[in-house]
Amino acid sequence: MTSPTDDGAETLDEVKVRYLVTRAALRAAKAMTTPGLEPQQRLATLMECHGTMLAARGPGSPLPFGEFRRALKGDLAHLLPEGVKPLDLDGMLVVDQDGQVTEDAFDLDLEQRMLLHTLRKLDKTGGVVTDRELQSEIDQETAYALLKKQGDQAVYVAGRSNLIRHPAGPVSELCELRLPPVVVDFYKQIPYDSVYRGWWFPCPACAWPMRLVIRKNIGHRVGAARCWHAPHADMGASYLFRLPADSTNAPELLPEPSPPSPSGREAVLYPDIKEVPQALPADGHKALARGIWRYTTVPGLPELALHDRLAERGLKVEMWPGLDAYDLLVEVGPKRGKKKPFKVDIKDYTSATTLAKLIHAQEGDRGGADWLVVPDYRASQVPLLSGVCAKYEMRVTTASEFGEMVCAESGVSWT
Repeated sequence: MTSPTDDGAETLDEVKVRYLVTRAALRAAKAMTTPGLEPQQRLATLMECHGTMLAARGPGSPLPFGEFRRALKGDLAHLLPEGVKPLDLDGMLVVDQDGQVTEDAFDLDLEQRMLLHTLRKLDKTGGVVTDRELQSEIDQETAYALLKKQGDQAVYVAGRSNLIRHPAGPVSELCELRLPPVVVDFYKQIPYDSVYRGWWFPCPACAWPMRLVIRKNIGHRVGAARCWHAPHADMGASYLFRLPADSTNAPELLPEPSPPSPSGREAVLYPDIKEVPQALPADGHKALARGIWRYTTVPGLPELALHDRLAERGLKVEMWPGLDAYDLLVEVGPKRGKKKPFKVDIKDYTSATTLAKLIHAQEGDRGGADWLVVPDYRASQVPLLSGVCAKYEMRVTTASEFGEMVCAESGVSWT
């Protein structure tokens, strides 16, 4: 077993094993935690997932059904067969203390799926990928293709911006967005685990429905709301709420202690989430499918923020040029001097290892970006990503570091 940046050294079977183990564990955890499932339906899903797990582990690593069910509440890495390095699975939980599927497990599953989807398209899977869910087009890719179909740059920018700025809301308002009808179909009913007695709360950072759970606290029941994207919750999108005595009354959120806002260069892009969200009725509202929200809306927020802050400082910035060849084209240099183009791709992956594998599989950026930028809260990923990107003449940095750098080269202040 080798590092993810070694050329072709790790076999596709090992990549697939981690994917199948994660996928089986996630589906089984959902079956265990989703309310309202018939017992036979729950058992049938668990047995199917157990079979997938046994196939991934191979005959040399048996796993009894009862042990499989118990292991779902522990470290995901323990479900891997011997000889397969856990990488990002090490220490990851699929089910949290509230009995809910964790955000990171969902992210890792989808990121591995996107990696294998890309490998299949590049004919690097050798026909080994047969999972029916993997063969279908990823929602995000389908949505982008539909936006590109009209061949109009302005229409594409407007449509993608709407997916970022309006990931949820009243159906009447969503229907007025500049989106193709088929893309509008990616807006679904508010997820059941984001609804309490018919009410939901938008995250103050991304505006998508927050996750709601009911906890027991010193003999009393109390509600908790937090964004499904852990970095947003860590910024302060995390609240408690009292359970109303009257079921017709909307619950009111009570902010939990938030970390101090950053100072210096990171303060420029830091979201303002001081306003406490108000409850909204689930009836008459919809939200983007979770995959599109996670890999369009969430990384799109720093894309738009970086674009807006640089434009405010007088730099010339273009969003998704060439119908999304890459994310940002920034022209850098003094006002009257020769400009240097910076082609930027912005990624927000929970798994730096999976992102590194994806970059390696594509041999850099397919659209020709020479900079990979990650949100400030992913700063710890920069060393690993720099190693693989250097092979393809790409540089890696955080959003605020990039903003400060190009502003300095243009003779303006970032802060």
